[in-house]
Amino acid sequence: MSILINCFCQLGRIDFGFSVLGKMLKLGVEPDVVTYNTLVDAHCKEGMVSEAEDIVDAMIKRGIEPDVVTYSALINGHCLQNEMDKARRVFNLMIEKGCAPDIVTYSTMINGYCKGERLDKAMELFHEISRKGPFPDTVTYNILMQSMCQLGEVSTACKLFRKMLASGQIPDIAIFLILLDGLCKTGPIGEALKLFQAMQNSGLELDIVPYTILIDGFCKAGHIEVAKELFHQLSNNGLKPNVYTYCVMINRLCKEGLPDEAYRLFASMGDNDCLPNSRCYNVMIRGFLRNSYTSKARQLLLEMVGKGFSADIITAQYL
Repeated sequence: MSILINCFCQLGRIDFGFSVLGKMLKLGVEPDVVTYNTLVDAHCKEGMVSEAEDIVDAMIKRGIEPDVVTYSALINGHCLQNEMDKARRVFNLMIEKGCAPDIVTYSTMINGYCKGERLDKAMELFHEISRKGPFPDTVTYNILMQSMCQLGEVSTACKLFRKMLASGQIPDIAIFLILLDGLCKTGPIGEALKLFQAMQNSGLELDIVPYTILIDGFCKAGHIEVAKELFHQLSNNGLKPNVYTYCVMINRLCKEGLPDEAYRLFASMGDNDCLPNSRCYNVMIRGFLRNSYTSKARQLLLEMVGKGFSADIITAQYL
């Protein structure tokens, strides 16, 4: 029965899950905490936190005490609604009831504070678990570094990264990508290159994503030659550029006054089994117009329309 309730909840049919619960009770089958937690979690994820709290009240009346999963689900529900004061009250309540929060609970609270741009509150919790446990895991670090980079505090994220390494935690690819993207956006680009080289030496299998982030970083920093060198290294590493990689290079070449070279790259996309999409066409057309290649822009515009694409708002401003 519990498995059936879980299946219905996973499919978004909480009503069916409730129906199964009702039948269990009629048959005299007493649901356990796992069954109740499934329904609590499903309601919370659907934004029905009040209903989830009613379920918790019902389970308590039947003599089943909420566990760490129950409280964590409620906390997550409030966090998803940006109700951090309510989430904190549930967090404090579980401690009062003698139910110790685990790393999932803490990470959920930290994530909620980060989403609300209350990094100070998030760091208070981080320092708390760093002192007494449960110790932060890669998910916790990921959440904090992502928030720091989004808020422009990349240097703080780098300090946290070093603290993570010192604690013996091994960063995953997601953490590397967060930092790489942050460094590429805020600079200095040399630090981004150092991190990229560390990624290469770490034994991680790198796909096109970190290369594209770094190429984009060098393009935006005005180092087109370095970006071109990285782009040409892709095939040596068994990688093929994706549509976004091409768009980044084409856009920068056009801004550097090299529309002919940009178009050669655009025309060669099919050689890598990567056909231009609407974004690529728009970037190339804008590049032509920016460099006064009006006739070529018109020709490419007709080609784009023939393929079922249309000019975006930015391109339309140039026409």
